Amino acid sequence: MRFLRKDETQRTILVISDIHLGAGFYVGSRRNLLEDFHYDRELVEFIEYYSTAEYANREVELIINGDLFDLLAVPYVRFFDDEYWSEESALAKLKLILKAHPEVIEALIRFCQGKRKKLVYIIGNHDAEFVFESLREYLKNVFPEDARENFKIFLEEVGEYSPEEGIVIKHGHEYEVAHHFHPEKSIVTDESGKKFFIPPWGSYYVTRVLNKFKEDRDHINAVRPIRKFIINGFIYDTLFTARFGISTLLYFFVVRFVAIINRRNSLTDIIKNALKELELFKDYEHLTRDYFLENKNVKALIVGHTHEPVMRTFSDGHIFINTGTWTNMYHLDFGKQTSGPQLTYAQINVKEKYKTNRQSTSHRPNDAFSHLEINLNTWEGKREFPYKEF
Repeated sequence: MRFLRKDETQRTILVISDIHLGAGFYVGSRRNLLEDFHYDRELVEFIEYYSTAEYANREVELIINGDLFDLLAVPYVRFFDDEYWSEESALAKLKLILKAHPEVIEALIRFCQGKRKKLVYIIGNHDAEFVFESLREYLKNVFPEDARENFKIFLEEVGEYSPEEGIVIKHGHEYEVAHHFHPEKSIVTDESGKKFFIPPWGSYYVTRVLNKFKEDRDHINAVRPIRKFIINGFIYDTLFTARFGISTLLYFFVVRFVAIINRRNSLTDIIKNALKELELFKDYEHLTRDYFLENKNVKALIVGHTHEPVMRTFSDGHIFINTGTWTNMYHLDFGKQTSGPQLTYAQINVKEKYKTNRQSTSHRPNDAFSHLEINLNTWEGKREFPYKEF
């Protein structure tokens, strides 16, 4: 445990991701088996903690790095088939989620109404339908006018989000072909003027395959690593795992592989493209090394998406953080918490007084970012020391 102490921090940046607010435990009179978020009280306490006490007068920027709303996990919406991806349907799903988690939304509003507080919401792949301007405007209008000016929705097509020099934040779905979407090219308009979102095939897979199997085994999207989940599934839950595997391969073949063949590429290109399409949850550590080689003035890269909390400090001083998720996860690897919540988030304390000592150099010496204190924390609720280092 690293004890809290007074320091000379002038500004704090917080990064959380993959909250996955759904439509609530019940939708109408039916149990909603797709709801993954169960920590409304803890999230409200977290938000309130960083806007009161010693943080009351400090500049605090809270960044929600993708998948705040899980628009892929809203059942019982009165739309059919591809109408599910219409602008009208997306708005209906958002309203259900806002209604299901009022305490969280109210806490975010109060945060934005605080002195020197800022909220940034980066769009991920589960809330990709926020490419519709109407959804962004609706959410902004939920916030009163005095809070709205401190709330920003960030679409990553305008570039990477950097709250402080040396810090870059990306949700992470951009690295996977299955989940990548273009914010402008993914919107089409039909003859009647209605707008529709064309999702990446990974989103189709979630809604048409994964969600159906999740109703039988609610842990199916929460087990890591995936390869061990498959191995254990074939041993202990053979029939279900076989059905799930066959459905996944069949869906991929019908939706993607046939399309690849129709492009009349060579066999080598077809195999290469298929492997690329099937690549889920890439090796982020390998990607990070390449990223730092290409972006020498970046000290830390912070992502989410894979739901696995990680902090790596490389020998040259670079830092990679995956902020994990605020949903329940089940780990089959030794040395990791096997089940339950790990409410993890990144905290960057900016010590303004050291900025004057910084030197501009392309080689980026370790002391060039000595004014930044970067940690991955686990929220443990209201107590004398409410968090610990991950």
